[in-house]
Amino acid sequence: MSRDTTAVTLRHPGHSRGLFDIPRWFFLLKLLVRKEIRVRYRGSVLGMLWTYVKPATQLVVYYVAMGRFLRLNDRVDNYVVYLFSGIVVINLFNEILRNTTASIVGNAPLVGKVYLPRELFPVASVWVAFVHFLPQVAVLLVGALVFGWRPGPMNILAFVAGVLVVAVFSLGIGLMFAAWNVLFRDAENFADLIGMVSIWLSPIFYKWDMVAGAVPAWIWAIYACNPLSVAAELFHYAFWAPTRGVVADVPTQFGIWAAVASAVCIIVLVLGQMVFRHHEVRFAEEL
Repeated sequence: MSRDTTAVTLRHPGHSRGLFDIPRWFFLLKLLVRKEIRVRYRGSVLGMLWTYVKPATQLVVYYVAMGRFLRLNDRVDNYVVYLFSGIVVINLFNEILRNTTASIVGNAPLVGKVYLPRELFPVASVWVAFVHFLPQVAVLLVGALVFGWRPGPMNILAFVAGVLVVAVFSLGIGLMFAAWNVLFRDAENFADLIGMVSIWLSPIFYKWDMVAGAVPAWIWAIYACNPLSVAAELFHYAFWAPTRGVVADVPTQFGIWAAVASAVCIIVLVLGQMVFRHHEVRFAEEL
């Protein structure tokens, strides 16, 4: 008995719809996330405790250097909450970028032998980064409560918006670097350089108004609309601003910054997908 195939949409074998295919492969995505976590902590004594030890050590070092030695603690109320709010943002960005950049090369056996949407590997790396992000948020939340954190609905919304900005922006860049890393292993080193610079090009250690009058107007515009700067300010508003004794000075043009940064995130994600799809056909050959 013949079957009517006129209504069936046919696709070239071995081609996917990119990120749009991720929901259809969600079960495999969960398996990849579990695999990445098991591999990362294989043979480790502390295991997931490293997700607390590393950021705590980072916070102490930066707080002593910037808060005590440079006396920024005297200029910013509850500076330790302000600082850690920004560090959590940068840690999330850096881990997503680092994980996604290495995701295709690190899964070379699967890429070369099994068909599945290649975007699954960078997206799985994003979820792994969130597994490490949540304990840091828990520590930040406890610290904020110690300093009298009393959030409102807008503060919670700012946290969610900040997470989305970082996730979309870093995934877009990560897709590009994941593809380039297959062709040129230098991409991982460039990703590390971006991570090193990003912490200084965002209001993490200092407040945004320290930059406003120190640079030309066009540099300030780029700085203010940088998605990481916007995400850091959203986290500051979510965790630092509601703490006891803080009078948060939200920039008057922050709404414009956030809108531009959101547009940049979407553009970067689209470009990342385009670059990834362009080089995807060479992955199996190069690996």
